[in-house]
Amino acid sequence: MPNIVEPKLISGNANLPLAKAVARRMSMHRGMSVGLVDARVERFNDAEIFVEVYENVRGEDMFIIQPTSRPANDNLMELLIIADALRRSSAARITAVIPYFGYARQDRRTKARTPISAKLVANLIHEAGIERVLTMDLHAAQIQGFFDIPVDNLYAAPIYALDILHHFKDVSDVMVVSPDVGGVTRARELATRINAPLAIVDKRRERAGEVAEMTVIGDVTGKRCIIVDDICDTAGTLCKAAEVLMSKGATEVHAYTTHGVLSGPAVERVSNSVLKSLVITDSIEPTAEIKACPNIRIVPTAPMFAQAILNIWNGTSVSSLFERETLGPIYEGMYSAA
Repeated sequence: MPNIVEPKLISGNANLPLAKAVARRMSMHRGMSVGLVDARVERFNDAEIFVEVYENVRGEDMFIIQPTSRPANDNLMELLIIADALRRSSAARITAVIPYFGYARQDRRTKARTPISAKLVANLIHEAGIERVLTMDLHAAQIQGFFDIPVDNLYAAPIYALDILHHFKDVSDVMVVSPDVGGVTRARELATRINAPLAIVDKRRERAGEVAEMTVIGDVTGKRCIIVDDICDTAGTLCKAAEVLMSKGATEVHAYTTHGVLSGPAVERVSNSVLKSLVITDSIEPTAEIKACPNIRIVPTAPMFAQAILNIWNGTSVSSLFERETLGPIYEGMYSAA
């Protein structure tokens, strides 16, 4: 088998701008051109997905960059079929870089006769020949245990800590807020990084997607509140939480959410809400409407994913990217004054 000389990137259609940005960052780190493998990912007239790889990938260390965001089923099938094409072309190792892991919210049985779809997706990924997964902010930590292959789960919190310290300057009046009890661990992680207190919004749902009641646990009077969550879908809960915080005496409310699903009326809700800003990453390709929204800001993940891919290829630590001392230089230029 030929020696593995360089990591090679290939992308589906889910988020090509992110894949190209990762390639550019890797080119900077390597001091040589790193591009996407030449391939076509197309659909037949009946919407079947077809993949053809134009370059030789025999014995290569392949990284497929493909979030399984909307349309989740199409993007998931693209990932699986690309993996099958690479496996049948004798790639040495296949790593799936899935910035946003779709179906992650179906991680347990909430009632009788319902599926655990996240486990099913994990099985499909493994059976397709993928040997490692690199993702960001899984909705539930136990999803890593659904896989029988290594899973590296990156966190947006270190990037957000850099961003907050850069944009807020003085954080003495900042309070981090978890939008529900289940997200306390995530919010506490960010609060610890910026040395800020923590509050919780306790919400009660009557049915999926509808919040009946919200209660704030903690005193937010005179505080600049930062709501931290992993997914923002329709933004209904987020906007309502912001209103509740303002009614309890917060001076302003911001939100940091890793995955901007932002479906349906989400963007309109955010633009008309009391939220001063919503910060998301580009784990899901933002639409033109999202980019045009004045109070939505997008933080790039390409620097972190590029370094993580290089660390996996080199066999070095991925968890080193969780520390500010390691991550700061990667984002130097953006947050150099932080």
